[in-house]
Amino acid sequence: MPMYREISKTWQSIFHEKAGNIRERAVELRREPAMLRVERPWRLDRARSMGYKAKEGVIVVRMRVSRGGMRKQRPTSGRRPKHMGVLKIKSAVSSQAVAERRVSERHPNMKLIGSYPVWQDGIHAWYECVLIDPLHPAVRKDYDYRRALGITV
Repeated sequence: MPMYREISKTWQSIFHEKAGNIRERAVELRREPAMLRVERPWRLDRARSMGYKAKEGVIVVRMRVSRGGMRKQRPTSGRRPKHMGVLKIKSAVSSQAVAERRVSERHPNMKLIGSYPVWQDGIHAWYECVLIDPLHPAVRKDYDYRRALGITV
């Protein structure tokens, strides 16, 4: 697996140094819809570690989730600002779990096998989710997917 290790190192260096075309990619991400099915993953090393294979029945979906605390409506009656209960309200669920849930709801016939972060800015975080169709013949023939899904042929 040394090739994927090199891909991972290259991606990390590009990500931390903001080098290459990473800024143009960030601009593209902001212009895309919140949920987008992509042809191939950005981070091949992470997708492969999740179980991605370039075959029919396996898809990758890029999901955008807003960052920050939860928004809560301010009460109408009078209170001290301290007791309004509006600020510092946090969710008990991570933004990655929110992205996975939204993708699973949009694709009910697919099984989510994993997700990983792609990018984040001050407003949004993007995740790529790897999904497989358990009823697709190419997936049912694959030994790795059969073992993961518990399918007996």
